[in-house]
Amino acid sequence: MTRILRSHRVRQVGLVMALALAAAWMQTCQAADKNETQKPLGAGLVLQDQASLRGAARDSAPLQAQLWRGEALEIRGERQDFVNVWDYRRERGGWLRKSQVYRLPADPNEMLAALRLVRQQAGAEALGLGLGAAYVQAASREQLNGLAGAEVLDALGTLAERIADRASQGNKQNEAVVAAQLDVAARYGLRFTGLEQADGRIQLCYDGDAFRRVLSLPAAPEQQARAALALTRPDCVNPVATPTEREAHDGWRAEVLDRVELQDLAPHWKNRVLMRRAAVQASLAFARSSRDAAGSTQSARLALEAMGSIQLLEIAEDDQSAWNDAAMRVNAVRWAALPRPESQTLGAGLRLLSSRGSSEGETCVVLQQEASKAELARRCSHGQVWLASASANREGTAVALAVQSLDGWRELWVFSRKGREAWRLQVLPPAVATPGLGYAEFAGWVPGGQQLLVSRESRAEGRYLRRSFELLSPDTLTTERQAPEAQQLGAFQRWQDPAWKRASLALR
Repeated sequence: MTRILRSHRVRQVGLVMALALAAAWMQTCQAADKNETQKPLGAGLVLQDQASLRGAARDSAPLQAQLWRGEALEIRGERQDFVNVWDYRRERGGWLRKSQVYRLPADPNEMLAALRLVRQQAGAEALGLGLGAAYVQAASREQLNGLAGAEVLDALGTLAERIADRASQGNKQNEAVVAAQLDVAARYGLRFTGLEQADGRIQLCYDGDAFRRVLSLPAAPEQQARAALALTRPDCVNPVATPTEREAHDGWRAEVLDRVELQDLAPHWKNRVLMRRAAVQASLAFARSSRDAAGSTQSARLALEAMGSIQLLEIAEDDQSAWNDAAMRVNAVRWAALPRPESQTLGAGLRLLSSRGSSEGETCVVLQQEASKAELARRCSHGQVWLASASANREGTAVALAVQSLDGWRELWVFSRKGREAWRLQVLPPAVATPGLGYAEFAGWVPGGQQLLVSRESRAEGRYLRRSFELLSPDTLTTERQAPEAQQLGAFQRWQDPAWKRASLALR
């Protein structure tokens, strides 16, 4: 019974997709039946951008319109090197050179073969969409609900995504071509959404309908992985969503990614899914940290588990950026995987406490003398204070603490005291920029109380600052020395904290 219901549901999916994508095509055919007496010779697709539709079968004839690659036409006749066509969208007929029109074959398998070739060609996305829509119109229900149907939907989604990415680049030279491609895509039922990013850039995103349907069909593992990755793109998450909306969306993203079977995937595709799973679970761990400690811990552990399953030697060059982003996001929240004490005895006679602040969501941190309970310093924040990360130097003159202010952005708080001066707090961000992705974390104390080891990495304001291992003064947080690799600094070789070395993703 379950199998029957699943089969019925799959058939419905294929049928709905056929109706949606072939709407323009159906409109053309219906109009031909009602309004025209001339018998069509078939259908075709425009092969070139800005193809000239002329009033007669010669190049010197008046120009009727300029057509774009992928537009569907009805073919009504031939003369010399021209074909007579009718454009139902413009309600206009004319003549095109034969070399500018691809006559659609009757066999959908031939359309699929052409689609396989076209989908590899940059700039031919609109033509690919036309071929895909034609296949959906011509194929049988069994073909649409089978492997071939999944392949066509995968191609349609991939081509739509490429058009959206090209439009998001904002290249003025290609503006007209991209606008035409978007127009052709809209005629085939594909929808796009523009999202304004923090830097003012507009990211155009495909709504992913074809990819959703791929996940409902018996698709190949790589097709399922590609669909899940496209549906969970981080740059297509609404940047103005409320925290509640964002958490719900991340929960849905996690479910989509969990549907991908990893065992049959090539290693580099498996890595891509694991990176995305890690990043999404890290976001969930932070979102749940203030009200659902158990859920936050579970998500953080899932994120670390996914990162640990990635095969480093199989990370493709194209995925280096995603790999770094996933590592930064997970590293920022890695303390969520550990128990969360409300107080921490630091040694050197110091103790750190956390308590609720005066406003909702605020946490206050108090540094006090362990014996006398005397308060030495206090600081409140709406970020997530990871008290388990607290560490004091042997001299009892400085304390380091991890505080995560935003999803994927963790700062380092350093309490310090010089001589008989009062304790003060300084904050070390991952970078001097508008917060994006990154971490600044404690990596060890240098004996003598004058130096602190720190690792930093960030991507903010569109700029990636690669990993940096630094030797700082805890009094001023000024960098005295730094290197791109930890082993290039003698202090890191001698004094790095064992717990940091064991758990941090900075040493990946």
